[in-house]
Amino acid sequence: MKDVQRIAIVDPSDATREELRQVLLGMDSLWLEAECTRYEFFFDVISQSSPDVVIVSLDSDQNKALQLIGQLTQVNPDLPVLAVSAKGDGNAILQALRSGAKEFLTVPVVIEDLLKALQRLRSLGHGLRPGPNGGPGYETNGKGGAATPKQQVIAVLGSRGGVGCTSIAVNLGATLAQQANHSAALVDLDLALGDADVALDLMADYTLADVALNVERLDMQFLRRSLSKHSCGLSLLPHPVQMEDIRLIREDSLQRVIGLLRASFTHLVLDLSKSFSATDVAALHTADVILLVAQLELSSLRNVVRIVQTLGNDEALGEKVRIVLNRVGGDCDISLKKAEETIGKPIFWQAPNDTKLMMESRNQGVPLVQHAPRSKLQQSFLGLAQALCGTQIEAPVKEKASRWAMFARR
Repeated sequence: MKDVQRIAIVDPSDATREELRQVLLGMDSLWLEAECTRYEFFFDVISQSSPDVVIVSLDSDQNKALQLIGQLTQVNPDLPVLAVSAKGDGNAILQALRSGAKEFLTVPVVIEDLLKALQRLRSLGHGLRPGPNGGPGYETNGKGGAATPKQQVIAVLGSRGGVGCTSIAVNLGATLAQQANHSAALVDLDLALGDADVALDLMADYTLADVALNVERLDMQFLRRSLSKHSCGLSLLPHPVQMEDIRLIREDSLQRVIGLLRASFTHLVLDLSKSFSATDVAALHTADVILLVAQLELSSLRNVVRIVQTLGNDEALGEKVRIVLNRVGGDCDISLKKAEETIGKPIFWQAPNDTKLMMESRNQGVPLVQHAPRSKLQQSFLGLAQALCGTQIEAPVKEKASRWAMFARR
């Protein structure tokens, strides 16, 4: 896990402390740095650890807890305090906030509420430290340290069937997953006819339908066990095996899954269908960027115009759209300039045409970053990843020679 917030908790009640402990341990984006059973000992505990956030339970002794929060904010104003209590009335919340708490949650703590609260604290400038196993540095509060990779949800949408939407989603995800400071997952949202699992040659034990069936008890640990991981480092949550199971996947459950995956991975790629279903639209709203994949041919470009106009009706979606041209360089009567004039938007990225190499890669279930890392097509995916991340990404050191290449040199 490359993106970790360290948490210290104080709660004299064994029962509620254990409940909170289990919530924290079930989330890979969090690290339980320390726990304490006495309010008066908590200063000593955090002085010997390095939490990013402290959680103070108010219920065992509210006066002591509020006094502790006040002391914490005075001594260390940069350390955010999150108060929790079974009393969710306005008076309890007001007292906690007046004492210096930055956030307040009711007990039992709901995972989504906790993630949102921690995200708000992070957005206020409270950063992250290196992971517990000595990984690379991450975003800090401005006092030094390397920056964390920006978390992104990338939706890949095809202008029609056969434009290479899944190929781009798989190879972009695999390229992002190869980086030491990145972690990437792919969700196949072409629920009826998706084939991301085929492109990666993965036989998954769980699918999106299994996750949707267990959405009420869904936590980070269960969700990560449901993913299948390719040797390139990319994790996959495939579409349902049985078509009748598609109905199990609702917009609200999908948003919950995406929210948890966003917290667990630096990059999440969503391979959408071409049907603009309710789940597709829900996924588009969760995305930070929408890659609209097209080819330089009439039907594809016509659909691009329609899709851009439709998404443009929603300002939040329209500004996310980036046009990606696939298979550029083949026989085509439409120029790049004419395509841009027709669409009314600039082309964000172009992937060269190499149908033979792509088919070899898909048939072997190996993404290009492993199959042909030095190829022009893979270099294009590397460039796309860099453009999305806004930073330089390392290319593979060297390409393994194929059996045929070694034979030819003999």
